[in-house]
Amino acid sequence: MSTTATIKPDIALPPKNPHKVPIPGQRNVLITSALPYVNNVPHLGNIIGSTLSADVYARYQRVRGINALYICGTDEYGTATETKAISDGVTCQELCDKYYPIHKQCYEWFEIDFDKFGRTTTEEQSIIAQDIFLKLHEKGLLVEEVMLQLYCSQCDRYLADRFVEGTCPRCSYEDARGDQCDQCGHLLNAVDLINPRCKLDNNCPVQKESKHFFLDLGRLQGRCEEWFEQTSVEGNWSANGRIITQSWLKEGLKLRCITRDLKWGTPVPLEGWEGKVFYVWFDAPIGYPSITATYTKEWEKWWKNPKDVKLYQFMGKDNVPFHSVIFPISLMGTGEEWTLLNTLSTTEYLQYESGKFSKSRGVGIFGNNVQETGIPPSVWRYYLLSNRPETNDSLYLWKDFIARNNNELLANLGNFVNRVIKFVNAKYESNVPSIETAAAASASEEKLIREINFSSDADAAAEEKLIREVNEKLKQYIEALDDVKIREGLRLAMEISALGNGYLQENKIDNTLFAEHRDRCDRVIITALNLIYLLSALLFPYMPSTAEGIARQLNAPLRLLPDEFAVDAILPGHVIGRAEYLFKRIDEKQEAIWRAKYGGSSPEAPDDKKKKKKAAAKATSSATSSATKVSE
Repeated sequence: MSTTATIKPDIALPPKNPHKVPIPGQRNVLITSALPYVNNVPHLGNIIGSTLSADVYARYQRVRGINALYICGTDEYGTATETKAISDGVTCQELCDKYYPIHKQCYEWFEIDFDKFGRTTTEEQSIIAQDIFLKLHEKGLLVEEVMLQLYCSQCDRYLADRFVEGTCPRCSYEDARGDQCDQCGHLLNAVDLINPRCKLDNNCPVQKESKHFFLDLGRLQGRCEEWFEQTSVEGNWSANGRIITQSWLKEGLKLRCITRDLKWGTPVPLEGWEGKVFYVWFDAPIGYPSITATYTKEWEKWWKNPKDVKLYQFMGKDNVPFHSVIFPISLMGTGEEWTLLNTLSTTEYLQYESGKFSKSRGVGIFGNNVQETGIPPSVWRYYLLSNRPETNDSLYLWKDFIARNNNELLANLGNFVNRVIKFVNAKYESNVPSIETAAAASASEEKLIREINFSSDADAAAEEKLIREVNEKLKQYIEALDDVKIREGLRLAMEISALGNGYLQENKIDNTLFAEHRDRCDRVIITALNLIYLLSALLFPYMPSTAEGIARQLNAPLRLLPDEFAVDAILPGHVIGRAEYLFKRIDEKQEAIWRAKYGGSSPEAPDDKKKKKKAAAKATSSATSSATKVSE
């Protein structure tokens, strides 16, 4: 592809740097999305709530030429892992090894472009988590206390939170988990449940004492409040993130247990504490620096460098207090200069048709289901991001999904790009036209660009109006993405595409315009091609394969996003590629088919279901084997 003479120089998106480190004196952005539990296939609510939203922001930084590192990975410790391992009749490690590649492939299909997608079951995780723990211990921020736990005599084990269900003491929901109530959302202690029952054998557990470490959050409440008041404003946190954090601080921070009587987890590194591991919600956020450490040995340049690095974290609202209170306090308490949270972007819940997504209850559409539909990733990304639950819960509806593809992507964006490219292919033999005022072979590049921009043409009111309106929306788009208003940015990008369609309609681009008003037609074409090129950059964060498809049709490299739009990127004489359809119409009849197929079934293969039946019989007997290592 030859583009050096006919594409404006220095606008191409540089290749992705495989070894990023912060650049002193420049903007450096560290981005994380909540670590997904490894124990199941992620559903659409998981994806929009964390990984996809973070990917948009990371890609936006890249298309703006900013140094950004995006880190994520599977959270592999926890009783959610053990529960699933027992159900499947495998060890915890075997379960993690099975589901890690499933997660990785799912996110790759969604075109989520991590710099590193790692795991928490690593040596780096143990080293960093134990180091943080020991520093907190040295500073006197850990308290030893005896606590009551639920003990199942039939299993002969202390029951971790997720091995217990019962009635919520706050809202009376009968299927509350031992760590959190799904109905009212409150965090719980298993011993507070009314009529608790063991999930392994339905036995009624008894209370029994056990010694544990507690993190004294209250000792650092003042420092946490001061940090929160400053950073939540400077970082423009999502409203629900601020409200949830404020409620924790207002209630008063208390001792928080950070150890469990388990084997599957990061071991407590003190003599006499064998058989105990870190509680997953102390341990899991440390996965961010530990996964970074598997990306680069210079990980501390990102995580212990608050002067040069800004940390942006993406998650659903149920993860907020662990990231806005517990994790920051754990880092503050070490006495080291950690890179603390700058901006917290959180979502409400995405619900499916008429109910909640639920991994444990198999309700909703999951990552592997979307691949089965044959609908490309860009359409899924567009629907989820345009429906992102930023201020309220939103609803996934098949009818709406089909309508947005047909009425927005196809009718607006696809129509604009295809109409222009096909016209240039057919009428100009794919050559970008010159214009009469810029035809002189002796014209300099500066003069050429100036004349292409029609700055002195009295007849160019339509171009001037278009450029002015596009730049107004481009400014708003940049402001929206800088403030992590992801849904707003996508809306503005589509409005810019609509301006392009209106421009074509206003100028009545057709055979008559080409035959009878060639100079006017040339101007419209070169303006429209440059607008399409701008759209490729606007859409790169949201629909990367669509952006690549546009660039391919333009026979141009992916480009950086400029501060302002001007008709100066694709120059006369450039040869574009062949027209392709960016989107295809979806038959409305598919709504009933997809609703019937994905109405509420869990994404399990037949052999997985057979394994479950077999495993159920031996779940209790295997409870103390290697298959029963847990982390909560």
